[in-house]
Amino acid sequence: MNRIVTLDEFITHRQKDFPYASGELTGLLHDIGLAAKIVNREVNKAGLVNILGKAGTDNASGDEVQKLDIYANEKLLESLRNSGECCGVASEEMEDFFPIQSVEGKQSNYVVICDPLDGSSNIDVNVSLGTIFGIYRRKSHPGGICELEDFLQKGSELVAAGYVLYGTSTLLVFTTGKGVNGFTLDPSIGEFCLSHPNIRIAERGSQYSINQGYYKRFDEKVKRFIDHYSNARMSLRYIGSMVADVHRILLKGGIFLYPGTEDRPEGKLRLLYECNPLGYLMEQAGGKAIHCTTLEPVTAIQPTALHQRVSIAIGSKGMVEEFEQFMKS
Repeated sequence: MNRIVTLDEFITHRQKDFPYASGELTGLLHDIGLAAKIVNREVNKAGLVNILGKAGTDNASGDEVQKLDIYANEKLLESLRNSGECCGVASEEMEDFFPIQSVEGKQSNYVVICDPLDGSSNIDVNVSLGTIFGIYRRKSHPGGICELEDFLQKGSELVAAGYVLYGTSTLLVFTTGKGVNGFTLDPSIGEFCLSHPNIRIAERGSQYSINQGYYKRFDEKVKRFIDHYSNARMSLRYIGSMVADVHRILLKGGIFLYPGTEDRPEGKLRLLYECNPLGYLMEQAGGKAIHCTTLEPVTAIQPTALHQRVSIAIGSKGMVEEFEQFMKS
């Protein structure tokens, strides 16, 4: 019988793989895992404790805020603030970044970017949700308060990225630039345990994921690509929660598309909080992630604002490259 490997054991043993093996990044990943357990607990009993439904406000990205969005954001901030490993957080739910004062005796060298609860429009109908996160080493002087430049870094400069999927089971999938590994939460012991070691995405898959209800608003080249896959009897699978859709693509192969539309040519998804972390992780699993119009790697885009939006095609390398050919033709 194989020995169970917990998340904490795994990141401690793999610490030498981190760019700066000082224990700080290990601590940050532990903090994120702890916050995920707390959010998971509340997601599973949301209807019983009156945190379902809308909060009645819009977030900094212009999306309607749900009560669980606020709760997840608060729990992530609380966990990251208490450890002293993080000097600042930028979140989809906050207009500006949140500086964190250094804990006495510690020098915080990292910032965290996150979408605390991706797919929150699905909350009230009990569809899978997720948390997306990325970790950067700060650019500003370690002795002071974090600055905007610490967050406006390319996805290629991430030192760790991942997501938590709250579904029939709760999974934490992450990379530190040395492969992708997945951990399933065992509620009987309250620990994330290694369940999906060394995840590699297939070169091609048999499904594509896109909000086909926007078909008439898409560019003609995108429409031709969709028609091509439809005519080839590829399976259309779309949940409406990016974490859940990308997770399925990661494990089964395929392509996830969120192109621009006539009314939103720049795209809808956030570069910092959604596309960069998932794009970086997908690349580490052997896949590809590109901007739908410029066709450059998403992780090569220089961010210019905290809530910058982009379009994205992400998934199996062969299928993303096929999409590129359609867009070039």
